[in-house]
Amino acid sequence: MRPPRLLVIAGSDSGGGAGIQADIKTGFAFGVHVSTAVTAITAQNSLGVQGIWVMDADVVQAQIRSVLDDIGADVIKTGMLGDAPVAEMVADEIERSGLPAVVDPVCISTTGAALLTDEAIAVYRERLIRLSTVVTPNMPEVHALTGLDVAQASDLPAAAAALLALGARWVLVKGGHLDGPATDLLADGAQTIELTGPRIDSRNTHGTGCTLATALAARLAYGDEVPTAARAAKEFVAAGIRGSYELGKGVGPVSQWERPTGR
Repeated sequence: MRPPRLLVIAGSDSGGGAGIQADIKTGFAFGVHVSTAVTAITAQNSLGVQGIWVMDADVVQAQIRSVLDDIGADVIKTGMLGDAPVAEMVADEIERSGLPAVVDPVCISTTGAALLTDEAIAVYRERLIRLSTVVTPNMPEVHALTGLDVAQASDLPAAAAALLALGARWVLVKGGHLDGPATDLLADGAQTIELTGPRIDSRNTHGTGCTLATALAARLAYGDEVPTAARAAKEFVAAGIRGSYELGKGVGPVSQWERPTGR
């Protein structure tokens, strides 16, 4: 039987902890076939990002169309897009495909490197967010997209409302940068769901955002509703942080080796 199909449009992480590499490993854990369109090549390791080379938009588009015109996909997931021409083209291709899309607005790396231009952020505000089935920003990304600062858990509903106002169908605001329990907020304007888990003491969190969004997309590819998919993704990331490991001299990666519950 053919497994569910996921097309990931994102950048390559040479250190293997995040980006396309984490997406493929996460998809494998869920039994999903992952096709890819590489948007950027990065030179990075546990200490940070040393270089970024964004692909020309037509190169990325050729990869997307090659996959969709033959293999197809059940869900699209976007990660690092790099610049405005790539972001605009990806918006065009999502619109053309009519497929559900999980949009992870990757703006800043775990180590603080800028991964998205200001012009590209404007494309998210104007087009990509409204084309998303779910958008999955963390705190710095909320600020970049809306101008809002989220300093505590009580700020999460305002952040979600601001993103819904930009046209998102569902928003999963990640609260991992906040103190206290690890609380994320899932909302669609009609319902608000807190996803809370214990905070796991580990500095090895490289790839958490990529892994969460891809796990959510994988469950959507199986036909799960968004709240069910989001809960499963959060459980998978928590297991990944518990299983994270030291690699290099800086921030190590989360693990995608844990078999997801229910699959």
